[in-house]
Amino acid sequence: MDKKEIESALRNYHWMVKEIVRLRKLLEDAGEGITRKYGVESGQPKPKGSVGDPVYMEVVRREKQWRRLEKLEDKVRLIQERIDIITDEREQTVLDCTLDGMSVTAISRHMGLSRRHIHRLRDSIVDKIAGMSQMSQVSQDLHEKEKCG
Repeated sequence: MDKKEIESALRNYHWMVKEIVRLRKLLEDAGEGITRKYGVESGQPKPKGSVGDPVYMEVVRREKQWRRLEKLEDKVRLIQERIDIITDEREQTVLDCTLDGMSVTAISRHMGLSRRHIHRLRDSIVDKIAGMSQMSQVSQDLHEKEKCG
């Protein structure tokens, strides 16, 4: 992930966790209540280019949701795996408040610091997480080269 993606993941972390919970709950259900139409509607022509099977369409929709869930989990996991690299007390507080969904203005009021200072602290957090991401990518690349060689 680049710095913009990390910053976005930090800013959106709060709702992404809630969305993961919602999607997991939704997708554990097998989709009861989805049946083909019978009777007069079953014999009616379908619009050109559309799939008339509601079960198939639900499977396609759920598959998209599974992929979306996996992407969200990857983003959240990346942040969670790198929280421990933030050791400065102020940065930890800004990170926790950000992950809890607080705005920069709310964090600045909470900590008694200027918004500009909060932005600098957040930029420092993003830099550290990005540096950790780059190091882990290099490590993965070296590990894969060792496997092949």
